[in-house]
Amino acid sequence: MRKLDGKIAIVTGAGRGIGRAIAEAYLQEGASVTVTAAREQAELDQLVMQYGSERVLALLADVTNPEACEQVVDQTIQRFGCVDILVNNAGRGMKYVNASFLTEPTRFWEAEPSVWRMIIDTNVNGPFYMARAVVSRLLEQQREGSIINISMNYEGMKRRGFSPYGPSKAALESASAIWAQELSEARIRVNVLLPGGITKTGMVPASMTANLQAIMLPAEIIQAPAVFLASDESQALTGRRLIAKEWSEANSQVWSIAEGIG
Repeated sequence: MRKLDGKIAIVTGAGRGIGRAIAEAYLQEGASVTVTAAREQAELDQLVMQYGSERVLALLADVTNPEACEQVVDQTIQRFGCVDILVNNAGRGMKYVNASFLTEPTRFWEAEPSVWRMIIDTNVNGPFYMARAVVSRLLEQQREGSIINISMNYEGMKRRGFSPYGPSKAALESASAIWAQELSEARIRVNVLLPGGITKTGMVPASMTANLQAIMLPAEIIQAPAVFLASDESQALTGRRLIAKEWSEANSQVWSIAEGIG
């Protein structure tokens, strides 16, 4: 039996990179998945073609729009009957501030306010809107559930020139710790998952990847721990911060008793 047979998941930002890797892992493990992206429908449609429309619902939706988030959850329930898992992966990174952010960092007062708002709105408000919509349905249906918020290394949160991306992920981790406590009695778990280093995704401009190939992690590194956090194997795990680079099936029990983020 596959680990996610019968489960229904929503994965935001699933057109490419980490979100795409997680969606594919969930589908391979038997889940039905709603995949969203803000702009590129064609990328989502590739998953529909590969796994079939019976198991994949592809929706264009901007997570900065609370009404759009509500619609994603409603359409998921209309198609699949319920929702069990939410992966808040959709995000915007430093390339919107400065395409050369790794080598020519922008100081915080040099960032355009409109870009600052866009990144904070996507990375902080978006997960709130999605989680709020999913939790309200889970509570109505009296269902357990799993919320997985995708984050980054602590070092990146404090790195020079990483405003506002670093602060946005710090805020998301704080929110995750609070949500985990508030949802514990409802058996809706909230955990943070991060790759553990610079990852091959659209967050890093192609012009900068040539010099980073030796140290960049593949997006697929996130798959096994993301499946674990979505599965019944992690039912007792909430308020935790898990690093994909450190994952192995053998140490999953250690993760289950790891120190929380709260």
